[in-house]
Amino acid sequence: MVPISNAASDTLGISEYAAHALGDVVYIELPQIDLEVSESDAIGAVESVKSASDINTPVSGTVTEVNTVLEEKPGQINKDPEGEGWIAKIAVTEEPTGKLMTGEEYKAFTED
Repeated sequence: MVPISNAASDTLGISEYAAHALGDVVYIELPQIDLEVSESDAIGAVESVKSASDINTPVSGTVTEVNTVLEEKPGQINKDPEGEGWIAKIAVTEEPTGKLMTGEEYKAFTED
């Protein structure tokens, strides 16, 4: 998951790299609004023509919003995974225990 930080709220989505690796997304299970989550919890699932994967959150907090457009148009994840294809917004309640990668660190990680 890619957290896009915005003060005390993070927007979660799938990176372009992961969207490409998944292939065409055909279904997404979104988390429930007001769901309290802990770091690394599975909060939903994404299915593509290639595979099915859990959506894990890198932060703890409460789900405040979900991208319901994805229920009708799951392929939006492939078209704009780090923009309009966002999955959920979480009000962060505590700092992550693990180190989150910056965009540059993630790019270097996926190039190896």
